Amino acid sequence: MRLFGTNGIREVVGERLTPAFAERVAGAIGSVVPAQSRLVLGWDGRTSSVALARIVGGTLALAGHHVIEVGLLPTPAIQYLVPRLHARLGVIVTASHNPPEFNGIKCIAPDGLEVPRSVEESIEGAVEAGRDVGVPFDRIGALTRHPGGADEYIDGILDCVNRSRIAEQRFSVVLDAGNGASAITSPTLLRRLGCRVRTLNGHVDGTFPGRPSEPTETNLADLMHAVPAFGADLGIAHDGDADRAIFVDRQGRFVPGESLLTLLARAAVERHHGGIVVTPVTMSQALADAIAPLGGEVVYTRVGSPNVTHEMQARGAVLGGEENGGVIFPEFQLARDGAMTAASVLDLLARQESPLDILIRTVPRYAFVREKVPCPVERRDEALRRAGEALARGAERVERVDGVKAYRSGGWVLVRPSGTEPLMRVFAEARELDRARALADEGIRAIRGALASP
Repeated sequence: MRLFGTNGIREVVGERLTPAFAERVAGAIGSVVPAQSRLVLGWDGRTSSVALARIVGGTLALAGHHVIEVGLLPTPAIQYLVPRLHARLGVIVTASHNPPEFNGIKCIAPDGLEVPRSVEESIEGAVEAGRDVGVPFDRIGALTRHPGGADEYIDGILDCVNRSRIAEQRFSVVLDAGNGASAITSPTLLRRLGCRVRTLNGHVDGTFPGRPSEPTETNLADLMHAVPAFGADLGIAHDGDADRAIFVDRQGRFVPGESLLTLLARAAVERHHGGIVVTPVTMSQALADAIAPLGGEVVYTRVGSPNVTHEMQARGAVLGGEENGGVIFPEFQLARDGAMTAASVLDLLARQESPLDILIRTVPRYAFVREKVPCPVERRDEALRRAGEALARGAERVERVDGVKAYRSGGWVLVRPSGTEPLMRVFAEARELDRARALADEGIRAIRGALASP
């Protein structure tokens, strides 16, 4: 039984994610951790999150564990609190950037990292076996609240950047919280950094009325209009649980996530006089081009932040992240962190005394295309195999770190199954947009052809 995807369990509420399902998963979690453990429980702002958290927390307490509720917070804030509250495990009710009908459960290890696959497999096995832990009335665990988590998290970020240098710049920022959990923390963080802040979608609403939760270029039209309209220096947007940050420059132009990661990685490698940067196979060639002259090395992993963070930990990386705006700063914590990314970008702009649009022009740039093709979960393996066979024909080389990545003249195309939705994802890159588009179309045709086969 495979329940966990690339970043936790995510299902549609009322379909597979029912109260009974949440109770089974929580019971399984309660059965695989040692008796009477301290567990941290937090959640995002989705309409179902509080109700699901009550089921999860109550089930864990009835299994004899001490549950510390940190409440509604960004996912990275909850990860930050797990080791500081000396918890054996963190449990987060969230579906990150997924549409509002989704929710899910992810687990955090004692050190704040997402748990390794082996722990997820133990939980999945316990769910399949129907394992549960019930204890007598006199051994039921406590449910307590820890109300100060947001301030602790913000203070931790502030300690990692040069506050006075940022404050001297008096940055004007438009923040699009996306009606997500970042509304709890990011406005306060930016103001404490001396920024003048205007907010869009700045209240928590699990229906995401302002825009879809994922901060894509299409979804950020209002932010792209607002930044130049207000004369702001930049715009910042988060996804639903605020583990990602996407930027808009002062001209209102969307800054691709791969360009931002390349900019931050170059700064980190330069600061450390070399070092390893870890990223998934979906990342642009621009990253390697930018850091190699500075003594930097790129290590590629499977898609999914747990793969990146564990590889970073093993290799002592100076930075890591994904091209979707999820950046990981090991000097703060090994977790994708939208607020830490926002503070780090402001710190870099203040240090360089240069606006974001000027700095972005200094990093290598490729044309990058992302697409997705609906694919039933039960047909993903077959579709990947057949699509991979089609893409391998005539390729200069093929890599299978995650999915199938075929290098062709002038670029590459990657097809891989989504770990969170019934989709096949397609990534393509080339120097010219027309060539990248052609490569992406080739990947789409390969998937559709595979699905059309009997």
